[in-house]
Amino acid sequence: MSGASGQPRSGDDQPTDHPAVPTPPPPAAEAPAPTEDGPDTDTAATPDSNTPASNTPGPEAARAEEPEDETPDTTAATAPKTKTHETGADEAGSDQAEADRAGADRAGADKAGADEAAADGAKTPESAPDTAGTHETHRTLAHTEPPTGPAPGMAKGEPPRPPKEPGGGILMGRPFGVPVYVAPSWFLVAALITWVFGGQLDRVLPELGAARYLVSLFFAVAFYASVLVHELAHTVAAIRFKLPVRRIQLQFFGGVSEIEKEAETPGREFVLAFVGPLLSLVLAGLFYLAMKPVQPGTVPGVLLAGLMVSNLIVAAFNLLPGLPLDGGRMLRAVVWKITGKPMSGTVAAAWVGRALAVAVLVGLPLLNSSGGLGGGTEESGGMNTVTDALLAAILAAIIWTGAGNSLRMARLREHLPELRARTLTRRAVPVETDTPLSEALRRANAAGARALVVVDADGHPLSLVRESAIVGVPEHRRPWVPVSGLAQDLTDDMRVSAELSGEELLDALRAAPATEYLVVETTGEIYGVLSAADVERAFVKAMARPS
Repeated sequence: MSGASGQPRSGDDQPTDHPAVPTPPPPAAEAPAPTEDGPDTDTAATPDSNTPASNTPGPEAARAEEPEDETPDTTAATAPKTKTHETGADEAGSDQAEADRAGADRAGADKAGADEAAADGAKTPESAPDTAGTHETHRTLAHTEPPTGPAPGMAKGEPPRPPKEPGGGILMGRPFGVPVYVAPSWFLVAALITWVFGGQLDRVLPELGAARYLVSLFFAVAFYASVLVHELAHTVAAIRFKLPVRRIQLQFFGGVSEIEKEAETPGREFVLAFVGPLLSLVLAGLFYLAMKPVQPGTVPGVLLAGLMVSNLIVAAFNLLPGLPLDGGRMLRAVVWKITGKPMSGTVAAAWVGRALAVAVLVGLPLLNSSGGLGGGTEESGGMNTVTDALLAAILAAIIWTGAGNSLRMARLREHLPELRARTLTRRAVPVETDTPLSEALRRANAAGARALVVVDADGHPLSLVRESAIVGVPEHRRPWVPVSGLAQDLTDDMRVSAELSGEELLDALRAAPATEYLVVETTGEIYGVLSAADVERAFVKAMARPS
């Protein structure tokens, strides 16, 4: 990589004190054999006093409770070496022989331990969920427990990301490159429409007999084709404004166009919302014109009249001024234009949407029972009342929850710019491939770093040492486990620019799901390591703050 010197820097732009190319590890003969009072290369840590503890803390977690302002004590890490140098020749030779014998006896077990640690590195040990944990920039890597529980809906140790394939039902096609899915709930509503419309046809066209249900099924399909046209209007407008559309889904109560980004201006937001009801009105007019030359009381006449009325209802319902309806988005655009604040528009339209939900819950059954919607007949009065109340409750719940979701999404977008790669990056120490883990952790502790980058002899990054793999290595094995056995090879997608923030940062993490990423400057210089767990914690913390 051009310009990569292997010299990492901390998140506060201060260079570390260690050299660009680390000093070679001590020869294997000088590594002290672990005894009861064996080397403890991790005691030079400067742990963070605010680090949340695991439910089952080990020795590392116990030492992590030390105050942050204490001076690191590196004497324990180097005590065995110092003792050897201070003894006489005979004693030194005896200690050397003992170390060699101990190293030979444990060679097979340590090799197996390294393999086991490398295999276990891909798994994160279970820990108690802690979605409110705060991120500290200088917690010592050697004494760090695995990342605690992710935010709801997120995989542990992975960045928040949507599934690779949207899914959501049966794929019907990709108009304009956007997948269209029919949800399983559509078949339920199609059966309901077929049954209800079939009963109406029995009164209007009794001569059809059982064939009326085939006509009713055709009406259900044609009606949802009109809903699809409504959603395609939103999709085409979004594509015109260069907004990505994830999918279109036809479901129980209509359709949904999932537009992944917000319109840049209130004018575009208004147009994006208005084109759907507008096209439904256009379809109603076309069905009305097509009905004119058709004789009333025939199958084509009844179908065209039903489709005209249905599209009028869809247009009118969606023009109601409350989120998540199209009218609510239009109201949001108007308030946004007046106040200059998109969040103010969202709050106003969401609360109007909640008021609409209450109005639908109470008003729809009353209106239908009074005959305002063609109800109020004596036949099956009790059943009609129950059906109306159930329908009103479902519609009210959809509107209420949709308004709440709109508020949450607006708050998310408001806080996304707070996620900046430069501020979330951990200081990293470069180590060569054959460096023992204990030595690498000693260097990280001495430099106040929390990540390890494996580099070649020229200081070019090769791989990242997984934090979960480090935790999986018992402390007494660390002097014989090379860092290369615990590292994940770097790919181009795992190199993240230090300048990324907000949605751009999340998009980069979604493109290459991993637990750690190498953060680089525009010049190619190593800046540090970004942990997906840190991004999760910062994301949850930002969402918890009031707007």
